This record gives sequence, structure tokens and C-alpha cells, in this order.
Amino acid sequence: MELLITSCSFPGRASPTPSIPIDAAVATTLASLATQTPRPTAIPTATPFDLKGLFCEYQFCMGHPQDMAFYDVNATQNVGAPSTYSAGILASYNANLFLQVMWQISPGSADPTFLLNLIIDPQTDARTGSQEVKLIRDMNVIYTPITSTASPSLPHGGAAAWTCGDRVFAWKAYTPDEASAAGLFQEALTRFNCNK
Repeated sequence: MELLITSCSFPGRASPTPSIPIDAAVATTLASLATQTPRPTAIPTATPFDLKGLFCEYQFCMGHPQDMAFYDVNATQNVGAPSTYSAGILASYNANLFLQVMWQISPGSADPTFLLNLIIDPQTDARTGSQEVKLIRDMNVIYTPITSTASPSLPHGGAAAWTCGDRVFAWKAYTPDEASAAGLFQEALTRFNCNK
């Protein structure tokens, strides 16, 4: 055996030390480690408004009472066809209030009366008082008080419609008293915003 071992060794050739491949592996591992994350160039800021009582979806936002939430009427009636940017219907209700919002692409007119006529159901709703027409934040807004027979506990309300960008929106509320609807609409429209 001694002869065999001796014959395999070459004079002048040093056997490799195990520390060289280990040092190379450590250097490669250290080079691939992530460095310190750079500081962001833009510092995040606080949201400039309170998100409580704010519905934001379908590229618009609208205020509503904090203890209520909108649901997509289209999605509940037809699971495969929820509301979209182009058209939709939302609703929210509790024992003391019913809210409904609808929208669709504008037919090229800045007059939202046609959608106001659509949201006011002739079977249950009747216009009362005088209709108000206003320009609010570059939106043509129509508001009218209504009465309703849809629910005996919610006989009063209001309905409104307005144009924003390429869409027309309508809003309706059933309330237990005559005065509440106008304030609810003011709250909804104060926090309203749409992508134009």
C-alpha cells in the first residue's frame, strides 16, 4: 500500500487547504446579502380626511352615516354582474333610514333630471315642496323633498341627482321625519368626489 500512495503524490504539488473554498463561499454569501434599505424619497402623510362614514369604490367617494354601510344591489341580485364604473346601484338601511345611490354614464347632457326621475319610484314616491337646482363645486345638482309609502316607519325623504365628469349620479333617502333627508344629502355631497 505504501507504494501506491507514494506513487500518486506528485512532487511540488501542494494539497489544497479546505479554508480556500470555504472563504470563497463565505465571500459569495456576504456579497449577496441585502444592503440597508434606502430612505424613501417621499414621506407618507396622514389621510387628509376621516374615512369613517365614507364609501369609496367605482372611482367615486360619498359620505354616509357612520353606523351604516352601502351594499352593491346589483351583486346581490345577480352575483355574476356587480356594479361597475359605468353603472350601478348601492343601498343601505336600518330601522330609521334607507339610502339608495345609482349612477350611469352621462348621455352627453349636463342635466341630471332623467336620473332623478328614475330614482323616484312612481309606485311609492311623490315629490313634495319645491325642487332646488344648484351649482355645487362645478356639479349641476337637483334636490327635491319626497314622501314615500315604501315603509310606514319612513314616510318622508329626499332625492337628488347631479353630474360629475362623464357620469350622472342620483341619491334617495327615506326618513322618519321631513327635516332629516336634506342634512343627510348635504353630508353625502360634502364628501363626494369622483374621477373625472
